[in-house]
This record gives sequence, C-alpha cells and structure tokens, in this order.
Amino acid sequence: MEDFWLIDRALAEDIGAGDLSARYFVAADRRATALLIARQDGVIAGGDFSREVFLRVDANLDIDVLIDDGSRVANGAIIMKISGSARSILTAERTALNFMQHLGGIATTTFNYVQLVEGTGARILDTRKTTPGWRKLEKDAVKKGGGTNHRMGLYDRVMVKDNHLVALSGLESLQEAIHRLKQDHPGVEVEIEADSLEQVGQFLGLSGVSYILLDNMSLIDMKLAVEMRGQRALPLLEASGGVTLDTVRAIAMTGVDFISVGALTHSVKAMDLALDFVAS
Repeated sequence: MEDFWLIDRALAEDIGAGDLSARYFVAADRRATALLIARQDGVIAGGDFSREVFLRVDANLDIDVLIDDGSRVANGAIIMKISGSARSILTAERTALNFMQHLGGIATTTFNYVQLVEGTGARILDTRKTTPGWRKLEKDAVKKGGGTNHRMGLYDRVMVKDNHLVALSGLESLQEAIHRLKQDHPGVEVEIEADSLEQVGQFLGLSGVSYILLDNMSLIDMKLAVEMRGQRALPLLEASGGVTLDTVRAIAMTGVDFISVGALTHSVKAMDLALDFVAS
C-alpha cells in the first residue's frame, strides 16, 4: 500500500538505534507465539498495517490473520497469530498495536453512529479533521465502520464556508464563481455552508450547487430546510456541528441526507487491543 511509508517512520521513531530491552533481556534464539486479542467489542481496522509492521521488523515471522478489517468482533476475539523470533515480536508490538488501536477506534466509533441512524436514510460522514499524514488511513477506517467519506481534501470538492462568503460580495458574485469553477473543473461538486434558513433559501436559488451544509442549526430549522428543499434531487443537505451519539438520531430524523461528525477522527478513543504471548 502507498501509505506503508508511515510504518518506516513509526518504527524508526520507536526503535532508534535498537531495541535495548529485547537485546539484553530476551535470548536471540528464543522462539515465541503471540496472539493479538480484542479486549472490547468493536470493528477491526488497520490489520494490514499491523501485519506489515511485524514483517518489516522480521520478514521471517509467521503471521496468520484470523479476522479481516471491517469485521465486528466481541471481547476476547483472536484477531491475529504471530510466531517466530521473540525479540522481533516484542520490537514490533507497540507500533503494530498503535496502528490497529487508533484505526479500530475510528471504525468502532463510526459503526456506533451508523447504527443509531439506521432506517432514517441519513448517512454518516467524516471530515478533514484528521491526523496530519494519516488522512487516507483514517478515512478508510471510517468506511470499515460503515461510514461515508466526505471530500479527501481541498482539491476534490469545493466547500464555500462563512469566511469565503465574507470575501465575496453577494449572491451574484457567488454564482459567477460557481460558474467559473464549473467551466474549469466540470466534475467538481460544490457545497455551501448555511448558517440560517434565509441563507438556505438563497442558496436553493443558485445553479451548480450539489450540497448545502446546515451549520449548527436547531432540529426545527433543519426540518424546515428539508421542507424548503422539497422534492428536488439537489442540493443534498448535510447537518454539521456538535453532533454526538446522544443527538445523532434526532438529527437524522429531520430528513437530512448526511450528518458529518468530526469526532470520528479528531477525538476518537483507541480500541482496546492486546498482544499476549502464549505457550508454543
């Protein structure tokens, strides 16, 4: 995978000039078998990275992946079995777990949000509030949890936010800018952030707008925005701002098409995983 370069950087910062603990306290010829185990219910992600970490430390390790990424697991499930040099397994352990715990936390959190909006028609979106350098990994973990990816970056979808609108001088200038964009980049979709129902009404009158972001609106205003949009196919409506597990169901019930949740990536709790040595 193209993001495997992250593994080299992660191993370099952890191992440095060498794993002194393994070198001085584990015999060079010691063989071992270790099991990577889930310590909570959740959704697995990052298993391919974890496997690659072990192999980059020692290509002779025998690795058996028992549960694939995207799978739901229960507390106690054995995800992976690693056999070979005890030194190598110990050296790779923390870096391998770091990838899986962080990405598994994202997948698990996403799954919890997706379950809460089931049956409403609303889809859970991620955001650009990601760990620098980890965006593709984190967004892939969102998909593993059943979520939907928003734009990858500034280049694949236009989002006109409040600060952009301040820089423009009215709706006419906004429409002209959309027209210029569509001429130069016809395949790029346009999303505009609305802070009020008045803005929603204004943006519904523009051409070339695929999405309207309902920013921090009340449930009542979101319902009214859905009514204003009516039966037209576009623009789709995205709710955003302070979404939590406690509020997401009510937001979905307003009829919006998407709900974006920055917490999927910017403040997720790591999945509880462990690597246990067993008798071999």
